[in-house]
Amino acid sequence: MTIPEKAISDLDLFKSASKFDQDTVRTFYPGLADPEVKPLLTDLINQSVDDFKEVAVSDQPTEKQFQEKISIGLSRFTPLQLDTEDRARVCAYYEELMDMVGLESSGGILNNWMYGFDPAP
Repeated sequence: MTIPEKAISDLDLFKSASKFDQDTVRTFYPGLADPEVKPLLTDLINQSVDDFKEVAVSDQPTEKQFQEKISIGLSRFTPLQLDTEDRARVCAYYEELMDMVGLESSGGILNNWMYGFDPAP
C-alpha cells in the first residue's frame, strides 16, 4: 500500500482541528448530544490519528494494519453510550482518516460498529 506524500501533514492538521462541533452545512451533524463528553471524544479520535500515523510511517504499511487500528480505535468508543448522530460522526471521522492515508475500505469494521452488521456480501 502506498501512503500519499501529504498523509502525515493531513493527519497532523486533522488532529489539531476542533471536533464534534455542530455542522449543519457539510455533514449535517447537529453537535454532541452531551457536550460534556467533547474532550473525551476528541481525545479518543486523536488517539486514532496517532494510531494511523504509526502505521503510515512504518516500513510496509498494509490495509490490514490500518483496519486493525480502526478496530482498536472503535473499541475505545464502544463503552460510551453515544446516540446515532454521534456514532455516525465517529464513523465519518474514520472515513476522513482513511481518505488521508489512501485506505479504500474498513473491511466492514465501520458498518459492524455502527449497525451491528456489514451489509456487504
